Amino acid sequence: MDSLPTRDVEVVLLTGASGAGRSTAAHVMEDLGYYVVDNLPPSMIPEALRLASAESAIERIAIVTDVRSRAFPGGLPGVVGIIKSLEDAGIRPTVVFLDCSDDVLVRRFENVRRAHPLQGNGTILEGIEAEKAMLRSVRGTAHLLIDTSDLSVHDLRRVLEDAFDGQVGRDLRMTVMSFGFKYGLPRDADLVFDARYLPNPHWDPRLRPFTGRDAPVSDFVLSQDGASEALGHLRDLVRTVLPGYRREGKRYMTIAIGCTGGKHRSVAMAEALADRLRGPGIDLRVLHRDLGKE
Repeated sequence: MDSLPTRDVEVVLLTGASGAGRSTAAHVMEDLGYYVVDNLPPSMIPEALRLASAESAIERIAIVTDVRSRAFPGGLPGVVGIIKSLEDAGIRPTVVFLDCSDDVLVRRFENVRRAHPLQGNGTILEGIEAEKAMLRSVRGTAHLLIDTSDLSVHDLRRVLEDAFDGQVGRDLRMTVMSFGFKYGLPRDADLVFDARYLPNPHWDPRLRPFTGRDAPVSDFVLSQDGASEALGHLRDLVRTVLPGYRREGKRYMTIAIGCTGGKHRSVAMAEALADRLRGPGIDLRVLHRDLGKE
């Protein structure tokens, strides 16, 4: 690829499902100081990077590519080959993939009274399914997968600001998340652990009003047989795979711990696991997805 950058430029490739928030994400990246190029066919990415590298004022570039490029040779699936070629040349773009559940996407398209780009004469859901098939290979390249099903515009902004505030390329960003199985599995988790094997504080009237962030519940959960052992094994597992994440250029890792409602056991275990994982080279945050829903 002769048209690759001759100067280091921080590169973010932004893609994902139509209706999942790409436009919002592009605006956020622009606010964070990125030069944003929207609706760029994958085949033109190397040339865009070459041009960006020739401009001394451009230090960071975010390229949005999606199904709108399907009319060009290679279409969106071609981005996988482009990413591989960039990596072979020593350029490691950060791939951000925005995803969303089908029912939320349908509702969003209905609310704005717009057709899905791949809908044609069919239904919105048929368009969504066609796009997901087209995106499957691209989704597998993502370094940062963001599920916007339950995110507001402001939530999405915070997620991107957390990820791209100047730390990209240095520390690995790790999120330890608690969740409730009854609200669904987190779609953007890399590792999922089930804490429902532990006794449920919900059935103790004295503990029920508290959450896993409160000492009475935390002490109860962590004192149960198998709790400390599980945390130790999880810590060791994460430490084992971290070198592979860094070697493959993955800068983000989400570990999800679930219980029934996401209020007691998963919260206590997530907080305790985070305490065991904090250390040099890891930028860690704790997120309690479903806390407060009960």
